[in-house]
Amino acid sequence: MSGLYQKKRKRPELNLVPLIDVLVMLIFFAFVTMQFRSITTMNLTLPKVETAGKSELKDSLTISITKEGEFTLQNGNRSVPVKMDEIEHLLTQVGNISKDITVLIRSDENTPLRFITAAMDACRKNGLSKIRLQSR
Repeated sequence: MSGLYQKKRKRPELNLVPLIDVLVMLIFFAFVTMQFRSITTMNLTLPKVETAGKSELKDSLTISITKEGEFTLQNGNRSVPVKMDEIEHLLTQVGNISKDITVLIRSDENTPLRFITAAMDACRKNGLSKIRLQSR
């Protein structure tokens, strides 16, 4: 009689739909909270200015300066490390193309003023008078 009353055990099932839902939510949360940075190779802490507006400019040339005085020239997605004497030569070429380009200078908050003013002076020597300083 024991054969008639044997219970068949159900195979355990793993419901994948809730697991996929949780995984999708985690990925979505990661993308929403992720911070995308334009310059990841340079560790710049921009100076804080209470009255600053937005510094995001289209069609601009960006000069980034570290506190050690290392310069990087960025145009669009292309970023090139350069020396100060090379910047003047490159700005001459940019000035020959168009004098209406905005130059955005990004520097660390501890960068000596002599590096920033040298970059600004190089811009003005080549007729690029639309100069902006980026802050946070």
